[in-house]
Amino acid sequence: MQPADILILSNGPGEVTTWVRPVVKAIRETLGWDRSQLRISVMLSPCPHATGQEAAIARRYPEVDRVQSSEHFFDFLLWGKTVDHWNWHQQGIVLFLGGDQFYPVLLGKRLGYRTVIYAEWEARWYRWIDHFGVMNAEVIKPIPRPYQHKLTVVGDLMADIIPTNSQYPNLPTSPTISILPGSKPGKLMQGVPLCLAIAQEVYQKRPQTRFILPVAPTLDLSSLATFADPNRNPLVMKMGGVSAKLVMTNSDSSQPPRLETPNGLQVELITHFPAHDHLCHSCLALTTVGANTAELGALGIPMIVLLPTQQLDAMRTWDGIPGILASLPLVGGSLAKAINLMVLKQGRLFAWPNIWANEEIVPELVGELQPSDVAQLVLEWLSNPIKLEKMRHRLLQVRGQPGAAKAIAKILKEQLN
Repeated sequence: MQPADILILSNGPGEVTTWVRPVVKAIRETLGWDRSQLRISVMLSPCPHATGQEAAIARRYPEVDRVQSSEHFFDFLLWGKTVDHWNWHQQGIVLFLGGDQFYPVLLGKRLGYRTVIYAEWEARWYRWIDHFGVMNAEVIKPIPRPYQHKLTVVGDLMADIIPTNSQYPNLPTSPTISILPGSKPGKLMQGVPLCLAIAQEVYQKRPQTRFILPVAPTLDLSSLATFADPNRNPLVMKMGGVSAKLVMTNSDSSQPPRLETPNGLQVELITHFPAHDHLCHSCLALTTVGANTAELGALGIPMIVLLPTQQLDAMRTWDGIPGILASLPLVGGSLAKAINLMVLKQGRLFAWPNIWANEEIVPELVGELQPSDVAQLVLEWLSNPIKLEKMRHRLLQVRGQPGAAKAIAKILKEQLN
């Protein structure tokens, strides 16, 4: 094989952490580590959900050679120039892992590369794309028969979040609760104070309970702490009124940093990413919607999914046109309220395990959630390990078989040959 480039197009934090990470690993396992023969570049396009840390996360992946952040994307799209003046091998593939599916069409033509798209729900531009790896056969059905040969079912990349050798067959007996309030300000503003208030209620009844919070790689600790500070986050008082301060430890200390409330609750902050080795010791998780529900489901961790509506205009993280409208200046707040009310009234499922199963395996609590009510549900579950074990077993049943990343790498190898 002559030297080749694989250019991965991605955008938001979820795609970079749950799609790009397993795929680049599989590419290196399948096509090798000889960087003179195969170079992997990641190029980010603008995303309404982006935190600004996506490029830094991608640079941490040892399989990746080059990364360009989203602010330079349209310069390359229009003029073909990268900010660092990248050179390109004659042979290559543009691989789509998030963003607008039209981008690989344009960039494939510009570079003279073949194009491959991972299509989760819908395959577009099939006349001009060379091949698709799709999540399931339902994605293929709407495609005209003359083009269906371009589509291969590879499975759900979300199932590849957890390495295949990471199996946790037994539910932990220690009372550890994981808190996953999200990574974006719209979720953190409500999620952090709500989860702290719930944890405080549980802690008062069961002081032996341990609480951990895996910190998203796009978030630094000081920024996280602002969402627990009533002087910085007005929603603290609306979500239960429990504040917390960041407590750092010495570099030589074995104690992790933590959020600590005035009443003595301590929430350990896990900065290692991915935090699977810590999450697997949890018997229960409090989480917002997003890729984290897929991660918890893949690990078989029972969860309660929280969608608070105390401040509807704080939630502005929807995809597509609704997300754009909710982010508009001046009118964005009013539009966000209307959009959120409309979406929440649809009765759709939000957590990935529930979407996989097409039924509510884990509860999705929607509304003006009261910490005491959620805490009561948590306490009931902690006193009923059989119920937790049944939920864990059901989550493992529906998580899907891993292997999508390897299947995509196989498609890339075929396209290069």
